[in-house]
Amino acid sequence: MDSQCSGSASSRLTSKGLGSAGATPVSVRVESYEAGEKKCISDVRRTFCLFVTFDLLFVTLLWIIELNVNGGIQKQLEIEVLHYDYHASFFDIFLLAVFRFAVLILAYAVCKLRHWWAIAITTAASCAFLIAKVILSKLLSQGAFGYLLPIISFVLAWIETWLLDFKVLPQEAEDENRFQSIMDATDRAPLIGPGPLSDGQFYSPPESLADSDEELDDKHDPVKGLI
Repeated sequence: MDSQCSGSASSRLTSKGLGSAGATPVSVRVESYEAGEKKCISDVRRTFCLFVTFDLLFVTLLWIIELNVNGGIQKQLEIEVLHYDYHASFFDIFLLAVFRFAVLILAYAVCKLRHWWAIAITTAASCAFLIAKVILSKLLSQGAFGYLLPIISFVLAWIETWLLDFKVLPQEAEDENRFQSIMDATDRAPLIGPGPLSDGQFYSPPESLADSDEELDDKHDPVKGLI
């Protein structure tokens, strides 16, 4: 689809005669936009996806540290995963980070959505779950990680929302509008091509008076003409 759009745009630019002096900057801007469109995702969207990945890895790292601090990873995994307790386990906060990662990468990296509904769902679900977790559970009595993991997860979810809503979607919309304005300008541009050849291009200088006088003498003097 993107290659078809790029090909049609290039053919429109060629047909509009972009060989004129003022067309060079326009063609350069269009080519740069088309080069960006050929990428899998835009640079700002790639940054957003990297931050979503960082969210998952950071929460996972904090959870592993919490497991190791509280008696060993293997023992704590049995307590928090196999014998899951909503009031005392951090495993659900890790699953919440996995949920955000899966939904956001699927929506904005694989499907390349240009709407905020997916991140609205993940942020609303994260906020509701974390607030209920803090109120109903006993995490705050379990040391620093009882404060750290819910707060970090809450903040990361809102940073993702800010990045998408104020960086990714506006930047991509601005690039698309700029490209569309360039294409509209080329559609309105007059056809500038080589015109018909003028008579001046076939102009030959008149013969000199001296040459014309000699030719007249040759015509009137046959003897001189034979010589």
